[in-house]
Order: sequence, then structure tokens, then C-alpha cells
Amino acid sequence: MLLMGLNRPAKRNAFTKQMLSELSAAYGLLESDDDLWCGVLFAHGDHFTGGLDMLDVGAELALGEFDAPEGGRDPWRLDGPWSKPVVAAAQGWVMTLGIELLLAADIRVAAQDTRFAQYEIRRGIYPFGGATFRFPQQAGWGNAMRWILTGEEFDAAEAHRVGLVQELAADGPAAVVRATEIATLIAEKSAPLGVRTVFASAHQAREHGESAAIERLRPDIARLFSTADGAEGIQSFIERRDAVFTGR
Repeated sequence: MLLMGLNRPAKRNAFTKQMLSELSAAYGLLESDDDLWCGVLFAHGDHFTGGLDMLDVGAELALGEFDAPEGGRDPWRLDGPWSKPVVAAAQGWVMTLGIELLLAADIRVAAQDTRFAQYEIRRGIYPFGGATFRFPQQAGWGNAMRWILTGEEFDAAEAHRVGLVQELAADGPAAVVRATEIATLIAEKSAPLGVRTVFASAHQAREHGESAAIERLRPDIARLFSTADGAEGIQSFIERRDAVFTGR
């Protein structure tokens, strides 16, 4: 499991070019290292992120540029497909980029006092990190447009209602603990080859339609049964014990 912590708490974790580059490198490591089966995205301090530090990144954004480091992946996870799940924990302010980072994660936990705002429309720009399509996909058209088009603030209860987050926790540390617990369950109890196949099937359906995904269902299950993890899964069922997966 890879822990990825946003660490500029004195500035509400507002993203600089360096932070974007570091997150890109972390995502690249998560995808490339076969010993890492799940990631946790969290933030140090009282806030998840205040969004982009426009004084630091504004010039690059005006040119529509972002150069990922060698081996890095897009920090908004827009250069899919992806094979490893990410669980995110949020607290305090989740502004602009913050919402898009949550939407890019696969499972999200938020503290009950978390506040959200997709504020770009009030600054003469628009969300360019995936919110225009991920937010409607995951929360429904009306729910997404309500907050993207107004830039108004909304609370954790609303985020949970629309599906932006899947669980609420008492406070920030509890959200991180819970996100880590979920990631641990995935990393220790779920077969990594099965997780990757789930991702591949879901991406296939989203990008090419259900028919394309249906064509792969039986070949994929046959392939998984032929692996060492598939055999271990069956044996653990017979012996009524937890499986011990190796990713092979």
C-alpha cells in the first residue's frame, strides 16, 4: 500500500508545480510497482487542499501545459487506464482541484465538517481536471451542475448524498484512518489480479460500451482461474480460511 500525503499545511495544501510533479511521481510509482496493490491519498493539516496556487502555476495553466516527471502519471488521473485503486480521505476545505482529486480516486471518505466548492466558474475559468465529466457521471447531471455552475459551497452531508464521498467520519484523523482501513482490506484481502481485472472491465465498459466488456467476461474469468491466486482462492474456500494472494 502506498500512502500519498499532501504536505503544505501552512498554505492549506494549495498545489504548487512541485506538488503536482510529486503527486504525478507517486501515481507513477503506484502503477509501476507490482508490490503496491492500493494507494491512499490524504492531506496533512486541517485542510485537504485549497486548490491550485495560482501565483505558482498560473503561467503554465495559461499555456495549457503540465510536464509530468519521467515515469510519472497525470496527477488528475486522466491518462488512463489505471490498474491500482486509490482511496482518498478529505477534511477541512476541499476546493476546486481537491474535488477533482477526489473524483479521480475510487473510494472517498470525508470528515463530517468538510466543506467543498467547485469555485472555478467564479474566477472566469472552468474545472479542467475532470470534474466536467466525472462529477456528472458519479453524482448525476443535476447534482453536478448545481455546484459546478454556481461555485457555491456545500457540506459533507451533501457530498455524501450525491455520491462524491462514500463514507463520513467524525473528524480529519478519523477519515484518514478509515481510508487506510479500506485500502488495507483491498491490499490484504482482495486478489490483486482480480482487482486489476475489475478495473480493466470497468474501463472497457465506460470507454467502449457494455458489449465490449461483456466479450471479455468469460475469457477473463477463465484466465483468473488458471492463476496461482485463482487456485489459492478455491483452496481457501475449501479449507474455510482467508486466502493468501501473491499477485501471480
